[in-house]
Amino acid sequence: MVNSKNPYFRTRKPKDINMNYWLMKTEPETFSWQDMVRDKKAVWDGVRNYAARNNMRDMKKGDQVFIYHSGDHREVVGIAEVKKESYPDPTIDDPTWLAVDLIPKKELKKPVSLSTIKADKRLQDIQLVKISRLSVSPLPEDAYNIILQLSQNA
Repeated sequence: MVNSKNPYFRTRKPKDINMNYWLMKTEPETFSWQDMVRDKKAVWDGVRNYAARNNMRDMKKGDQVFIYHSGDHREVVGIAEVKKESYPDPTIDDPTWLAVDLIPKKELKKPVSLSTIKADKRLQDIQLVKISRLSVSPLPEDAYNIILQLSQNA
């Protein structure tokens, strides 16, 4: 389903797209980009928001994921890849909640701050800006590429 007024608010992925792009938030004091790099992987669990859970359910192996440090940092810091698609969250005995496995791919040359993202008119409709509390959100490919350019990784 696509909001006809705003293509950035996709709730389901079209079946003809091979790769999708996401943004996942983490508190760096709890689990940081550096922790993921050190561990060479991450089990992304503990998500207890239905919209974020639905986004995780839609993730496919190979999808690219920006890792965003929330809290005091508020910046995109790295790129991960979905290694394993959604499965029941191992931290709770309730099949409602899901987890995905990620692997780190690349640290951004320059982190991209939330203020930089908000200042870029091309990114005004992404969920990070519109629904700032959502911990797992889809990114349109063009927004993903703009953030890459802002990080000088393009």
